[in-house]
Amino acid sequence: QQFTTQVFRKEDPKKIVSQHIKLLHDYNEAKDKAQGAANVLQALIGRIAGLKGVSIKQLHEDYGLDPED
Repeated sequence: QQFTTQVFRKEDPKKIVSQHIKLLHDYNEAKDKAQGAANVLQALIGRIAGLKGVSIKQLHEDYGLDPED
C-alpha cells in the first residue's frame, strides 16, 4: 500500500526504487543475523549433546525443542 500511495503522489521513481533497495538490504541483514544465530545455537546443541553423550535428536526431545527451528 505504501508503494501505491507513493506512485499516486507522483514521487520520483528513483527515490521509490532507492527506498525499496534499502528495505531489501535491511531485510537481508536481519535475515543473515538470524541465520547466524541459528547456526550458533545448533553448534551449541551439538556440543552439549556430545558432552552429555546423547544424540542431538535426544537433546531436542529432552528440552522440548523443535528440530526444525
